[in-house]
Amino acid sequence: MRRFARVALLCLGCGVCSLLYGLSQLALSPEREPEPGGGRERQARDPGARRRAGNAGRGEAGAGRCKNLSVSFWNSYWMLPSDVCGMNCFWEAAFRYDYMKTHPSEKMHLAVVACGERLEETVTMLRSAIIFSIRPLHFHIFAEDQLHESFKNILDEFPYEGKANYTIYPITFPAEGAAEWKKLFKPCASQRLFLPLILKNVDSLLYVDTDILFLRPVDDIWSFLGKFNSTQIAAMAPEHEEPRIGWYNRFARHPYYGATGINSGVMLMNMTRIRRKYFKNDMTPVRLQWGEILMPLLKKYKLNITWGDQDLLNIMFFHNPESLYVFPCQWNYRPDHCIYGSNCKAAEEEGIFILHGNRGVYHDDKQPTFRAVYEAIKNYSFGDDLVHSLLQPLEVELQKTVHTYCGRVYKVFIKQLTKSIRDLYARRSKGR
Repeated sequence: MRRFARVALLCLGCGVCSLLYGLSQLALSPEREPEPGGGRERQARDPGARRRAGNAGRGEAGAGRCKNLSVSFWNSYWMLPSDVCGMNCFWEAAFRYDYMKTHPSEKMHLAVVACGERLEETVTMLRSAIIFSIRPLHFHIFAEDQLHESFKNILDEFPYEGKANYTIYPITFPAEGAAEWKKLFKPCASQRLFLPLILKNVDSLLYVDTDILFLRPVDDIWSFLGKFNSTQIAAMAPEHEEPRIGWYNRFARHPYYGATGINSGVMLMNMTRIRRKYFKNDMTPVRLQWGEILMPLLKKYKLNITWGDQDLLNIMFFHNPESLYVFPCQWNYRPDHCIYGSNCKAAEEEGIFILHGNRGVYHDDKQPTFRAVYEAIKNYSFGDDLVHSLLQPLEVELQKTVHTYCGRVYKVFIKQLTKSIRDLYARRSKGR
């Protein structure tokens, strides 16, 4: 009997070893998805950058380790896409969480779509992201072909100090309905809908409109990814705080999220989750994935939507409200928050974190408060003292706008900016 027990134990041990060996072999040869073509990558102000230029999508994982840059704290190891794992990933899986706590993902991914006369506005947005952010950034710039060379020439001269690199992509839409997608709302605006399908190797992404200005580190909005619950795939801010001036609740002819809809000018996405999710909808009882639902939505609602792709996102999250994380209005502060009187309480208390100059307010005299912030960041020279070259001149200009509703609360425009500058100098003094 004792001999039989020994034999059984030996067989069990051999079986376990065989299983572990098989799983480790699977992990040694993961399937890799190629980076979409057409991109051009640059790393400015870095020795050897010119040699690496043009190699968009090159893997960044170290030999013999998992590809940590694509790993997210909020995704279970076994739910990660195939391109995440490298050599010995099976054996390292148990240690991944502890490793990630001490070695956070190095890069934050930020995407923007620029068409027409949006070059200067986009560059100013990128400048604001670079000034305050802590961790390195990767910019994914989708632009019309005639803008590519201009972007390259400008961005290659930025003194990044190793803080950012970029890839430039052409504007591309699915063959089916490409013409409709391109002209939907503003030129190229609907490109953002297809980012999860184009950037297949990017796990998480912050999309912003060209008329965005960061007044605090991108790291801070990026941290919302860690606050997503198990069902949330994206984060946006409400379209309005005050229903009496809301557009969706008064005029929309289609479903929309929440009481006043959502604004897609600042959109944080866990794209791995977006690609996996099956969405409830009002077109079929069958749930559809992201790539399957977009064209049917356009066909059904194209005569009823006013704001293009933003309306389609509202419809989608109306049917899937559990999938959206809503962040406060100071993360997407627009003229609507002050032109009829201040209605973003969070900004009044803490200041504006991200300024969104829609309605073209950076380029006319209708809202001089917004234009003053834009001009200050556009004209700031990297390396100059931020207090004397940006903050103080800006405050002088803002004080000239107190005859407007937004100017009356001009201090909310510099409250967080002041703190961001102070924090930046504190980090520098500590050598960070």
